[in-house]
Formats: sequence, structure tokens, C-alpha cells
Amino acid sequence: MTDTATDQTAPVPGTLHHVEIWVPDLDRAISDWQWLLEDLGYTLHQSWNNGRSWNLGPTYLVFEQSPDLTAESHDRCAPGLNHLAFHIDTADRIDLLTAKARENGWTLLFPERHPHAGGNHQHTAYLESRDGFEIELVAPPTQR
Repeated sequence: MTDTATDQTAPVPGTLHHVEIWVPDLDRAISDWQWLLEDLGYTLHQSWNNGRSWNLGPTYLVFEQSPDLTAESHDRCAPGLNHLAFHIDTADRIDLLTAKARENGWTLLFPERHPHAGGNHQHTAYLESRDGFEIELVAPPTQR
């Protein structure tokens, strides 16, 4: 029997260790993100009064309602984080996740061009959370 805590392949140098996102309302962030991250294979990594983190392999995402916040909302068009993009295995899975996201309060961006807002060669969904955070769900490119 192997110990999964010590039997992990070392991360590739240069890959992301973690991303920390400060949110205005932790409960709302958990509601917006937990179902998605768990559907993508992330597992709850840490939980504390002001935050949660989920990991997938050696990378984890942190959502924290910090007492040091200087604003009450996120503006994805301001300097800073614009969006997170996730690899999705198939176009059909993107369609399912998009429907589930909309049921969970996310807004579909660029609906007039969906699912090809990234170009005709790409099946992609651009979604915005209730707090203004954007995600991009990206299927492998189609062969031409």
C-alpha cells in the first residue's frame, strides 16, 4: 500500500502552486465555486473562518474573505485578475457545465457568440459569477 501524501510526482517547475482570490462574501463564493471545482475534480483542501481552498494535484485555489479588503467588489476589467481558464475534456461537458453554472447563479458572457466566442475552432464557455469573477471553460480545439 502506498502513502499518497508521500507518493506524489514532483510538480513541473514553473507550474502554478496556487491562486488566491479575495472575495467580498465567503458564503456566496463557496456557493458559486464549490460545485464547479468539485465537478472538475478538485477536493476540499483547507477550511477556516475566512476561507476555503480546493486542490487538484499539486495546485490549489484559495477563496478568502480577508479583513484587509479595500473594495467591496471585483472588477475583471480593472488591472489584476481577468479570468481563470479550465481545460474541459469535451464540448458536451462544457455544455453541461454551462447549464449547471447558470442554474447556480453564473451569467453566460457573450451569449450571441456562444459557444464559439473564442473563435469557430474553439468550443468555449465564458461565465461570470455573482461577484464578477470570470471563468473560461475550454474544450480541446477541433481539427480542421
